[in-house]
Amino acid sequence: MGAVIVNAARGSLVDDEALIAALRAGRVAAAGLDVYEAEPHVNAGYRTLPNTFLLPHLGTATIETRTRMGMVALDNLDAHFAHRPLLTPVLQ
Repeated sequence: MGAVIVNAARGSLVDDEALIAALRAGRVAAAGLDVYEAEPHVNAGYRTLPNTFLLPHLGTATIETRTRMGMVALDNLDAHFAHRPLLTPVLQ
């Protein structure tokens, strides 16, 4: 049957052009992707392949995770206005 590539971690882990070529040549049987190299843009080459399953990034799509993400944002605002260190600062 062959290898099946599944990537729900980071788009940069997979070289889109190499994977598309491997899928077309039959060196890889199928691919299931939740993240993309140039996210949010999906390489158009994937769209023509019947052995490729594409999803929008769903890694955080649970009520618990989304609730926690919202709480972290509120906790950061609270820390900012109280002049405390932020929980998740954005560094430049």
